Amino acid sequence: MADLVDQLSATLLSGSDASIIQGFASLREAGPGDLSFFNDARYKPLLHTTRATAVLVPPGMAELPRNVACLEVQNPSIAFEAITDQYGLQPQPFEPTIHDSAVIGSCVSTNLAKIKVGAHAVIEDEVHLGDGAEIGAGCFVGRGASIGAGCRLFANSTVHEGCVLGSGVLIHSGAVIGADGFGYAFQDGRHRKIRQSGVVQLDDDVEIGAGTTVDRARFGRTWIGEGTKIDNQVQIGHNVVIGKHCIIVAGSGIAGSSQIGDYVVLAAQVGVAGHVSIGSHCTITARTAVTKSLPANSGSYMGFPAAPAAEERRRIVAFRRLPELFERVKKLERGSQS
Repeated sequence: MADLVDQLSATLLSGSDASIIQGFASLREAGPGDLSFFNDARYKPLLHTTRATAVLVPPGMAELPRNVACLEVQNPSIAFEAITDQYGLQPQPFEPTIHDSAVIGSCVSTNLAKIKVGAHAVIEDEVHLGDGAEIGAGCFVGRGASIGAGCRLFANSTVHEGCVLGSGVLIHSGAVIGADGFGYAFQDGRHRKIRQSGVVQLDDDVEIGAGTTVDRARFGRTWIGEGTKIDNQVQIGHNVVIGKHCIIVAGSGIAGSSQIGDYVVLAAQVGVAGHVSIGSHCTITARTAVTKSLPANSGSYMGFPAAPAAEERRRIVAFRRLPELFERVKKLERGSQS
């Protein structure tokens, strides 16, 4: 424990610095010998019932749990992350290798001695792979794609032909980058497929979650800006443009040709209609449907269709009062008839 206090520049508020820490876990799951952290007031009941040996807590804690060593740090979540990074399960270090079962075409300006390719991966002709790129087992990289330095494609992910990935992009398992956009013209009584001849561009430090799909553009590019993080099972349609450092959470869907500004947050299961724009620094709460364009810096939205969050909350409160108001009206009507 004393080493932990020194490493985190923590203040020991309670308990003994002679305690032994052997693992780490959440407040709910921690047991003797575990380190945990408290960073959200909603988990205060768990703080006072945890079986952890030690807990990282923020400054200003007025009430501490009994029989637990409490270490005060500026940011318990970040401090806990530093400990788990150092002592937890470690990622396999990058070692340039090409598995014997991998199929690699005639790559362009690629130093094969500086990349890693897993078993049964397929890399077609005219692909560029930057130094330090890692193509996982079972991945497919289509003809003419460009994969930047330090990118990682986890097992069984797909980057189709012509797509462009900047540096440090992460594509998790099952994600598909550059499948055809969903475009059809109704002609002579049937749906005729419209050719999708554009590409997908992912700028530096973009992360795409497992099972997420980013469709290629009908023309031009579907474009995701630097630093944007996209969760699992998100659908991004053709010709969508997403700005820098956005957060898009699980189950969201963005229809074709929509534009998302910088630093936008789309919470879980948000739906964005086609050909609308969401300005920078907006937050769209879970299960909200955006059916028309929203201006930049206009705060949080919720509901169907999307409305400013404060207005929608007032509507929800009013709606919940309808049964009470209905009963009052009935009583007034009965009183007026007697």
